Amino acid sequence: MVIDVAKGVEDRTIKLMDVCRLRDTPIMTFINKLDREGLEPIELLDEVEKVLNIDCAPMTWPIGMGKAFKGVYRIYDNTAHLFSERNAELEEDVFIEGLDSPELDKYLGHTAADLRDELELVLGASHAFDLNAYLGGTLTPVYFGSALNRLGTDELMDGFVEHAPPPLARGTAGRDVQPVEDKFTGFVFKIQANMDPSHHDRVAFLRITSGRFSRGMKIRHVRAERTMAIHNAIQFLASRRDAVEDAYAGDILGLHNHGTIRIGDSFTEGEVLKFLGVPNFAPELFRRVRLKDPLRAKALQKGLIQLSEEGATQVFKAKLGNDLVLGAVGILQFDVVAHRLQHEYSVECSFEGVQVATARWVTCEDPVKLAEFERKNQANLSEDGSGALSYLAPNLANLRLIQERWPDIVFHSTREH
Repeated sequence: MVIDVAKGVEDRTIKLMDVCRLRDTPIMTFINKLDREGLEPIELLDEVEKVLNIDCAPMTWPIGMGKAFKGVYRIYDNTAHLFSERNAELEEDVFIEGLDSPELDKYLGHTAADLRDELELVLGASHAFDLNAYLGGTLTPVYFGSALNRLGTDELMDGFVEHAPPPLARGTAGRDVQPVEDKFTGFVFKIQANMDPSHHDRVAFLRITSGRFSRGMKIRHVRAERTMAIHNAIQFLASRRDAVEDAYAGDILGLHNHGTIRIGDSFTEGEVLKFLGVPNFAPELFRRVRLKDPLRAKALQKGLIQLSEEGATQVFKAKLGNDLVLGAVGILQFDVVAHRLQHEYSVECSFEGVQVATARWVTCEDPVKLAEFERKNQANLSEDGSGALSYLAPNLANLRLIQERWPDIVFHSTREH
């Protein structure tokens, strides 16, 4: 979890924390951009604990901030790490053991006394690192630095190597899949459109949950009920793509996707499995899409659906009329979608306000009652990008009223992919 020192906890972070909490995912935190001025570190720890409801255990502590950012104090081994890049008198990084070392005063001057005072306060008021609490998702170790300049990132990576868990068992609708099982299994957790803009390609990211993948092996796409041979799986290192020869539980594969693979899809060597815990959340902001060139309607719909497959936004097509409504968690996502539609799909559009406060996916065990519900509430019903029926409520009072009137209809704020 990366937190901007100036912005603190943002809305998207809160939403992602909800996703992690569904599976008690262990989280490491990096407070970023310490080479700029921002909030006081102790204030940030307090904000993370209160807003995200997770205990913080500082593993490093910044020595200064902004132009005065000189290094980090490694609480876990009682060592100061001074960056040569931030200290003109140093030719290489310096490591000083102990807060009482006179070398701290030599290199930091009066800042050394400030550091000692801060750490005395922090160590007395904060949580100590507890491995079991971290693995259980109730405590997060916190590191400080500047990722762009690679300051303080070594400590984070060393901590990740030492403490991060190995691949764990994953739940399915029928059983738990253990990572040590011989048979290959995996699920798709992300789809990225236009990774190569010149080819408009889509890549499905698959996490291997058990067994071994080898190039050319045949695996079963469970939802599509078809078997395919995978010859061109890829892995990513920054912008570099490498062909995969072998991969194991915990590894991530990139599969070329021509619209047949969705988030949440399972792949096995034949067993029918449905992995759990890959949710869609109801968006919080809504805009109606307005197309500038009506002749580009098909391209618009294709672009919106493909972009919604990535999970950052959701598109809803009205059951009555041709309106397309885009849902998002953050306001910036609408600008991102407009930019990508223009540059990747040659579609110019704008967004305007729409009277929608929230969305709920609707299901019912009784098909007759569901059909009646659809018939009487068409004005507020839409289908999302996958075709799932959704109720777009103009306000929360309307949603409560509809729920009371239709007790047999289930209104879901999340939906498994």
